Amino acid sequence: MQKMVFRIRGMCCAQEIGLLKDRVGPLVGGELNLQFDLLAGKMTVVILGTTVTEEAIRQAVSSAGMEAVPWDDACPAGTCPVAGTFWQRRGPLVLCALSGLAMVAGIAIQTFFAGSLLDALAEGSPEEVGLHPLALASYGGAVLLGGWRIAPRALAAARALRPDMNLLMAVAVLGAMGIGEWLEAASVTFLFSLALLLESWSIGRARNAIKALIDISPLTARFLCPTDGDIEEAPVERVPVGATVLVRPGEKLPLDGVVTRGSTSIDQSSITGEPLPVAKGVGDEVYAGTINLEGSMEFRSTRPASDTTLARIIQMVEAAQSRRAPTEQFVERFARVYTPLMLGVACLIAVAPPLILGGNWASWLYQALVVLVIACPCSLVISTPVSIVAGLTTAARNGVLIKGGAYLEAPARLRAIAFDKTGTLTHGRPVVQQIVPLDDHTEEELLARAAALETHSTHPVAGAILRLADERGLSYTPAEHLTVLPGQGAQGVIDSRTYWIGSHRLLEEWGHETPEAHRIAEELENAGHSVVMMWTEDHVCGIMSLTDEIRFEAPAVVESLRSLGIERLILLTGDGERTGEAVAAATGVDRYQAELLPQDKVEVVVHLNEKYGRVAMVGDGINDAPALAASNLGIAMGAIGADAAIETADVALMSDDLTRLPWLIAHSRRTLAVIQQNIFFSLAVKILFLGMAAGGIATLWSAIAADMGASLLVIFNGLRLLGSGPGRVGDGRPEGHPQQMSGPKLSS
Repeated sequence: MQKMVFRIRGMCCAQEIGLLKDRVGPLVGGELNLQFDLLAGKMTVVILGTTVTEEAIRQAVSSAGMEAVPWDDACPAGTCPVAGTFWQRRGPLVLCALSGLAMVAGIAIQTFFAGSLLDALAEGSPEEVGLHPLALASYGGAVLLGGWRIAPRALAAARALRPDMNLLMAVAVLGAMGIGEWLEAASVTFLFSLALLLESWSIGRARNAIKALIDISPLTARFLCPTDGDIEEAPVERVPVGATVLVRPGEKLPLDGVVTRGSTSIDQSSITGEPLPVAKGVGDEVYAGTINLEGSMEFRSTRPASDTTLARIIQMVEAAQSRRAPTEQFVERFARVYTPLMLGVACLIAVAPPLILGGNWASWLYQALVVLVIACPCSLVISTPVSIVAGLTTAARNGVLIKGGAYLEAPARLRAIAFDKTGTLTHGRPVVQQIVPLDDHTEEELLARAAALETHSTHPVAGAILRLADERGLSYTPAEHLTVLPGQGAQGVIDSRTYWIGSHRLLEEWGHETPEAHRIAEELENAGHSVVMMWTEDHVCGIMSLTDEIRFEAPAVVESLRSLGIERLILLTGDGERTGEAVAAATGVDRYQAELLPQDKVEVVVHLNEKYGRVAMVGDGINDAPALAASNLGIAMGAIGADAAIETADVALMSDDLTRLPWLIAHSRRTLAVIQQNIFFSLAVKILFLGMAAGGIATLWSAIAADMGASLLVIFNGLRLLGSGPGRVGDGRPEGHPQQMSGPKLSS
């Protein structure tokens, strides 16, 4: 298999893609072997079992009125400066400007010889009204200059029997000259070339939004050379994985890695959308494109430049452009039928009134030309992809990675959302909520001895106890003769006395439980807490309850989703019934289902889909992969740095910020609304002018002005999405303030 990639100069509308398929497709075994990226101006040719040269492909593109040049692989998303001469880069602008000047010159000349501007604008053919030869030459020059780029494409469309906007304009201009409307022919040509120029600018505007993502990461890095230890500065592509990279305050990080020296705070907003800096120290992960705000630091690179989190985000945004939204697909299918239909309507308007009603042939031919002008579907076709890419890029800038236009539209139509518990509504790590000392022990004494027994344990429960002891500044010495009881707890000697720490069940099995300890432990367990007991030979020292830390913003997010019209919010968890009930009560979801295996979650999602039609599953993207795949929209939480999460889900929330979920739904609805506005406005303008043409009152220049105005308005309306910032949902707590499940407040 051979693959060739080209930059296509002059490809600015979806209809030109169809023309390229007709011209290049037969050379390479069919149009299925062609891939197009309109906004990047890129064509990828996949050659399977056929022999075709690069020159043959370039000639085929040239016959379609465009130019193919080899693609530079170092320029992702088509964002490199356009290669070529000044004429190749600025020629369309020069020709359009000269066309406008020639038209204005023609009007000025005719005004001088006709005596007034009104008489000049009313001129018809030279024989009837006396169009001055110099004015005629100026109008002809305006047509020639403005139509220089249009004519080859119109000819190619005619040969391929695929009518497009260029062919419609060419027929309209030739018809206008044929009936002596030279000023109208010149104005139509100039305004259409101006519309094409502005359309190309709008595509470049959307393309630059993606380029902004690429510009985030620096091109070079300073690192310690592995061979001699000297500091070397080189392009990021040459920095080996495992090298120690040096970053000064205020600099951007060039690669992904793990901090090995120094502590600082990092602005990760370019990757995760988090508004506040994140503290980083030895052992913490850092990402390319983020900004080191404070101290100097060193980190060990963990990925090559081509595989950083930022690089993967850019690749996903690029790939997302090829996954077209349903609305975009509908518009393109509609345009393929609409354009030839309008040709038929124009022919009918030109012929039927003179034959049936005895109307003037020239007058109705003129109205038919107006129909051809207003029939141009480019404003309808181009506005949708511009809106989609603007929406995708804005989402990526705000830490929400969406894998395509289809998934950008999907959140707007959701009716139900299923949440995983661990790592989604909760942080996925236990925290100590209550300490209940017994038999004259104190909280500090109980916690210090528990930490002494758990010092060398890697269990999450041990981690929670050690974190709390450190937060309270307690000093403790690791227990002597420490013995780990796998799956149950540990025992050790503290101050010449043996202590045990473990589950409620272990205490019961060993026969050390007291009625009071049993009562307290049951109350805590009924509230959905995990219970850790500590005892010695002759008494129970105390009880600690632990819960998974619920995200502080979870209740407000659930309420926001409900206010957005989501009909059913359900919690799915593999934990026990009591834990599921407690988390559901704390977060406010409609219902919960507990003790679920992965296949059980899939069954629940399938059932929700049958009942509600549009269902999202929000999970960690790894353990919940089957349920994510079964849903209409899979959303991965906290996907930063997790390859599996990004690959599994349709949408990846790059930071652990649940507030991005209601923002995503609102952003999706706004994007869909903009697209629908564009479609409605484009069709409304065309219907209006079709009615005016049928009534014999439309003019060519007003039709092209209206069509150009419609194109500009829908394009600018789509580009408004680039300014869609993140909305934050909270419950009034400071950032990072934890929330645990509520439970009984107990004491000895």
